[in-house]
Amino acid sequence: MKIRSITYFMNVGWPMKEDRIQSAGIFLSTARKAFEEAGYEIQTTRIASVPFTRLLGADSIGLTTRFAQRLSKAIAENGIDYASLGPALPDVPESYEMIPDALAASKNIFFSGVMADAEHGVYLPAVRSCAEVITRNATLSADGFANLRFAALANVPPGGPFFPAAYYDTETPTFALALEAADLAVNAFENARSVEEGRQALIKEIENHGRKLAYAAEPLKFRFNARFGGIDFSYAPYPNQAVSLGAAFEKLGAPKTGLHGSLAAASILADALDRADFHRVGFSGLMMPVLEDSTLAARAAGGTLTVKDLLMYAAVCGAGLDTIPLPGDVTVEQVSALLLDIAVLSLRLHKPLTARLMPVPGKKAGDATEFQFEYFANSKVMALEAEPLGRLFASNETFTVKPRQK
Repeated sequence: MKIRSITYFMNVGWPMKEDRIQSAGIFLSTARKAFEEAGYEIQTTRIASVPFTRLLGADSIGLTTRFAQRLSKAIAENGIDYASLGPALPDVPESYEMIPDALAASKNIFFSGVMADAEHGVYLPAVRSCAEVITRNATLSADGFANLRFAALANVPPGGPFFPAAYYDTETPTFALALEAADLAVNAFENARSVEEGRQALIKEIENHGRKLAYAAEPLKFRFNARFGGIDFSYAPYPNQAVSLGAAFEKLGAPKTGLHGSLAAASILADALDRADFHRVGFSGLMMPVLEDSTLAARAAGGTLTVKDLLMYAAVCGAGLDTIPLPGDVTVEQVSALLLDIAVLSLRLHKPLTARLMPVPGKKAGDATEFQFEYFANSKVMALEAEPLGRLFASNETFTVKPRQK
């Protein structure tokens, strides 16, 4: 198991506060050493800010690209790998339009866009705006890679450490951990003689790591006067079989991920997280990024794993749809239909969900992807069974959905 990211939450300010970025760099450098001494490999360090929409305000939202460029330079100078400027917000509709240009002008800055929240419900204009951002982002490079740095958010609270969904809402510095922990699930069921034996082994490992990580975090809290937000144990994968959530499904007994039995496997793995006692934050559920998991990529390429399957798994345990390769000619209207389903699902089930969708220019369903990225396993472009929304769903309404009662 590795730490995917140590994420430091802060208000970077506008005009940007250089001293705050420097302090964040010092904290993250110290935190990296502390967790390495505790026995963990650290992949990245990151900062997540109060949303750019709030910092700039409606009158200065046109400065978003300049903001991203300055922050990109500042974090590089302070040894920080990535930063998130948080989501575009429905009360500043123009904020969504700013994101593609800001992504094009930077390589290490992430953004997101709110399309639903628990207080107000589903914003139909924001759903369409997120779809427009996704389709525009796809044109920024020949492979559509810019969409790796954008996600549409539904019912996602602040404080989660996984990008692109990470953002903050207070002034108190906070840090949290995003883990690459799919190997714990694979190992727990590798030689288990029963579901219960494997589940108990997995719970034990989660709790052991949870205690160890919390212990290592404790001195940092007091030295830097920063709050420890917690651990997101979302079984994030890496593209090899030893760190594959899809492989864990199949160790449990699903014939191939996507076939019947996969939903049961997903539920059991999520159930282990729910039963485990650790300082949790963020999704702390199943993360199923197709292009980051070698088994998921293979099953999608073979046709047994579909977008609808992934949406179904999100309904019981997942974090949403992540790194989904879609046809390059997918339309705003088609993407909007998929995003609407995710938005309503998040409110009905009272859980955070995101969508990181990656239309690939020039590719159609069934074509092979050709990404050159360490964290990706190439697959095939997945079909999107969607048509434009009509009637009431084509309006500018905001509507609520009451969470299902337990």
